[in-house]
Amino acid sequence: MGLEKNSASKIDPEQRRLIERAQMRARQKRRLYQHFIVFLLGSVVLILLNVIFDIGRNINPFGIDWFVWAIIFWALLLLIHVFNVYVTNKFFGKDWENEQVDRLVAKQQKKIAELQKKVEKDYPLPEKGQPYIPPTTKKPIDPDAPINS
Repeated sequence: MGLEKNSASKIDPEQRRLIERAQMRARQKRRLYQHFIVFLLGSVVLILLNVIFDIGRNINPFGIDWFVWAIIFWALLLLIHVFNVYVTNKFFGKDWENEQVDRLVAKQQKKIAELQKKVEKDYPLPEKGQPYIPPTTKKPIDPDAPINS
């Protein structure tokens, strides 16, 4: 007495692919929002370190406090993350990749078809019932003849 396993999935492969893609996009966006929250909290901590605890009070490259440089650098990293999630992924994501694969497969199939036509033209198959005559010989091959004669 055991439970029977239903090995057949009730979701077709296309739906499964769409669900997995949606889950991946949701994870990407969640990580971006987490990055943004950490950026805000980290910026507040950097400001508090400088203002309240006087850490790095005298560090002013180009006349700007060190924590401002740190926040600017971090903001640039956050912008790169935003660009990656919303722009790059949209243009160079799975859909783009699938289109490129389909395009390359179609190009290869076209090339194969052209080569097949060339082979059929240069080396046509004999008609049904006709003996095979290789392009280098003028007479048909006798299958009953000895090989070294």
